[in-house]
Amino acid sequence: HGLGRTPVPLTGQRGPCLVAMGPLSARLLMQRGRPKSDRLGKIRSLDLSGLKLLSEHLDPKLLSRLTQLQELDLSNNQLETLPANLGLSHLRVLRCANNQLGDVTALCQFPELEELSLEGNPFLTVSDNLKVSFLLPKLRKVNGKDASSTSSQVENLNRELTSRVTAHWEKFKAALSPGEEAEKAQADFVKSAVRDIRYGPESLSEFTQWRVRMISEELVASGGAQVREADIPERPPKAPAAQEPRARPVAVKRPDDVSLSPSPNKRVCTSSSVCVEGSAPGSDDSRPALDLEPLHFLQCHSKNNSPRDLETQLWACAFEPAWEEGHAGATSQTVATCGGEAVCVIDCQTGIVLHKYKAPGEEFFSVAWTALTVVTQAGHKKRWSVLAAAGLRGLVRLLHVRAGFCCGVIRAHKKAIATLCFSPTHETHLFTASYDKRIILWDLGVPNHDYEFQASQLLTLDATSIPLRLCPVASCPDAYLLAGCEGGCCCWDVRLDRPQKRRVCEVEFVFSEGSEAAGRRVDGLAFVNQDVVASKGNGLGTICLWSWSQTWGARGKQSSLAVVVLARLQWSPTKLAYFSLSTCPDEGIVLCGDEEGNVWLYDVRRLLSQQAPLPAAPQAPTQILKWPQPWALGQMVTKTMVNTVAANRTCTYLTALTDSNIVAIWKR
Repeated sequence: HGLGRTPVPLTGQRGPCLVAMGPLSARLLMQRGRPKSDRLGKIRSLDLSGLKLLSEHLDPKLLSRLTQLQELDLSNNQLETLPANLGLSHLRVLRCANNQLGDVTALCQFPELEELSLEGNPFLTVSDNLKVSFLLPKLRKVNGKDASSTSSQVENLNRELTSRVTAHWEKFKAALSPGEEAEKAQADFVKSAVRDIRYGPESLSEFTQWRVRMISEELVASGGAQVREADIPERPPKAPAAQEPRARPVAVKRPDDVSLSPSPNKRVCTSSSVCVEGSAPGSDDSRPALDLEPLHFLQCHSKNNSPRDLETQLWACAFEPAWEEGHAGATSQTVATCGGEAVCVIDCQTGIVLHKYKAPGEEFFSVAWTALTVVTQAGHKKRWSVLAAAGLRGLVRLLHVRAGFCCGVIRAHKKAIATLCFSPTHETHLFTASYDKRIILWDLGVPNHDYEFQASQLLTLDATSIPLRLCPVASCPDAYLLAGCEGGCCCWDVRLDRPQKRRVCEVEFVFSEGSEAAGRRVDGLAFVNQDVVASKGNGLGTICLWSWSQTWGARGKQSSLAVVVLARLQWSPTKLAYFSLSTCPDEGIVLCGDEEGNVWLYDVRRLLSQQAPLPAAPQAPTQILKWPQPWALGQMVTKTMVNTVAANRTCTYLTALTDSNIVAIWKR
């Protein structure tokens, strides 16, 4: 069990090994420059790659003597920034791949730049790609790809942002008091514009706020005159370049990611045909049914990018948590999905596939997010969002999604990995559950400045059947782990201060009296709040809500415990398995798909707040989202199953994955 130590960018391998290097000299520049010359002013091409250069080694006084330089290669160094005054005004080609750049604004000093390479800089994001397009009006290629589509996207964003800033300025002026100081009012306007103006997907917020500040400052500097809609000159239209089946670093919808949006009048309907005892759908007096509408239907996991692929099964999705500190209640609209040989990262608002990672020969079953704090060589702290993906081959791939490369592979199990999850309290602790009937707790460690992980095993948990779902206990995640397995629901002690590194199941939970329910599959498991667990699979047609604290409090020394059931929720009577349920704890929502393509939603807050005894009969769903029909895909999808469903923290966006290669996104 080890970890691949060489990071693998999606666009190719890393560069050669680096050697030690001090400050640059004129002699070195003449040695590595072309054409060969004893005068720096005659050099047109310069290769400074693989020298382990730091930012402070780039001496502007020395480099400004390269007055005719048109091509510069700085790849495979350790640059965190580019000096702002290098004086290379004729530069047309710049290669900065495999460095540690965290900002691109210094590139504006190269107005003639036509080709740029920034691959393998893990701290650059989608927003930085848009900044590059804005700052460099003559840019034709980025990372070897045509830059025109990004330029068009930037022009559209710029046009909309300019319109919104102008409208905000008019509204701001109307609210000013006559005696208010002009300079202070202008500063307040810029601050309010940056704070209040929002447009586009969350993943582009850094770029949009950057442009809003620039547009606002230009507006007040001009005394309120009309701002230019775009500072980017018009470029001649180009035929779209052929798309490779790999992730692109810019957030544009690729032709192979087929959007299947329904017609505008196609609304989600609330079912009234489910007849069970208890409250009817939507009858909760305290809250109405969620108003969810179908927003996007995507086909982004297809084999060979074929729109006719309606067979690839999609198995898991997870919303990226909002990691930013100081943003209470913040939520993400970015979701990761997996199925077949691909993992996709999608912006729910626009339906844009931000990133796509393919592993030929793999079939992905599970994804999970974490965020790691990385310290650069200069001592700067950076926050990484890392996505773990695993499946058939027993490997865990660690994806730095915003930079677009796989930064490590854990050879975790010899058999397929059914599911994985990160500890909610330790960002580097990862649980993997496999068909080898083992659950392993890994410590990934923090990657060093060369993006290398050194994973280690902390615990091995033995199961008597295949674990299907993992769920750290919400009130004590460092102490106990629940798992839904083929043979039932089990619990392990995962405290790391105990000496045993290999452990067996502490307790098996029984869901009804007698032995009939013992040993039944549990294929859905999630906490609704700090105490209440939702589980599915033990009884046909029901989802069980039970109390962890009341159940565990009655344990004593028993190895088998009957759960303390609080309520049951009516669900599909299907005998088919592996429909994963999920919860939205902040909203008190339970969600689950079914074999008919429906999504069942339950608002359980009012139910759980009732005084005992709770209703004995299964409670009807608050709402059922019907699958929009028919489909226009060149052929009809007359029936589909929803394998899994997830919502973000505020239940603003809901994503459902099907057995017919469709990612469905609803918006509240």
